Amino acid sequence: MLARLPSLPQLKIRQTAARLFALTSLAFLAACDLAIPSVGGGGSGQTIDPTAPVQVALLVPGGTGQQEFDLIARSLENSARLAMADLNGAEVNLRVYNTARNAGQASQMATQAIADGAQIILGPLDAESANAVGLVASAANVNVMAFSNNTAVAGGNVFVLGNTFGNISDRLVEYAGRRGITQFLIAHQDDLAGAVGRDAIATSVRSSGGTVVGIQSYPFNQAGIFSAAPQIASAANATGAQAVFTTDNMAGGLPILATSLTEAGLNPATTPLIGLTRWDAAPQAADLPGLQNGLFAMGDAGREAAFRNRYEATYGARPHPLASIAYDGIAAIGALAATGDRNALTRRSLTRAAGFAGATGAFRLRPDGSNQRALAVATIVNNRISIVEAAPLSFGTGGS
Repeated sequence: MLARLPSLPQLKIRQTAARLFALTSLAFLAACDLAIPSVGGGGSGQTIDPTAPVQVALLVPGGTGQQEFDLIARSLENSARLAMADLNGAEVNLRVYNTARNAGQASQMATQAIADGAQIILGPLDAESANAVGLVASAANVNVMAFSNNTAVAGGNVFVLGNTFGNISDRLVEYAGRRGITQFLIAHQDDLAGAVGRDAIATSVRSSGGTVVGIQSYPFNQAGIFSAAPQIASAANATGAQAVFTTDNMAGGLPILATSLTEAGLNPATTPLIGLTRWDAAPQAADLPGLQNGLFAMGDAGREAAFRNRYEATYGARPHPLASIAYDGIAAIGALAATGDRNALTRRSLTRAAGFAGATGAFRLRPDGSNQRALAVATIVNNRISIVEAAPLSFGTGGS
């Protein structure tokens, strides 16, 4: 028997999903690094002279010979310098070093930076490089604020600035719980990022008192997603899942997964998707029926827009999605230095409970090297993205 061809509207939706699958994005990059043990350094961090500029080393992924990473490196440096212009009562001396996304070169650059007088290191991007830099910096009692979101390398003298899966899942599970959603099925791509995301979601659900009613994985390719979707939809319907929590992103398999699940009988009106990644990263996302009524997290929309507009006005181009975390690193260093405390760069100061005001909202560093960011919750209804709960302005309030 011939297989039934999809209708024209279905075909257009599938084509849109397939085009999105073909895109690439580095906003998800740091989560896909190898999981490696934390360096577990023992030093507390450098003391500073409050009357002198803070010596900051910025490690960026330039020097690979690839235009994409040169763009990221430039965007990170631009954002750091934008933050320097906003400092009030503090002065930063910034030196920039290229790591070429190579752990060995990152280690060498960290050694050079410390010899040049660096009192704190901002970057590098990749988790493996962050681990290597952390080892070098630990011996010199220098703290590292890496751009990775991989908590496997956090701890000791290494802090990660990237938005972690656990922080996102905590926020979304907490919000969903207040709406009566406590039964979750987890659907994840069969790769390292998917596995890390799966575990973060499961931890958040169980910690909140909710239930993981099932876990389904799928191959990270178009054919594999189409093939797995009926089983995932069937499992969600059979287990009474109130939502399907996904780990994939808009540049990966999420558009095809969302479309295929709807075609396989999952009703987003009664069993919406919840996403661990930013759905607004692709404008076409709002048009996908499978994402309607779903939930995802994002930063403070007002602060994000202000940062983006200021960056564009200053540099004549849009910032890379990762650029804001370089701004955050300088903002934190500057805020601490402005206190006039010679211990401003020690672990105790870096992990202050009040946190800092970042480019996309409030954030703070935790003693375990991870971070917490104040996030908004967004949804898609009638093909429009809207905020259903704003990001808290500070910590200690709902959603924090």
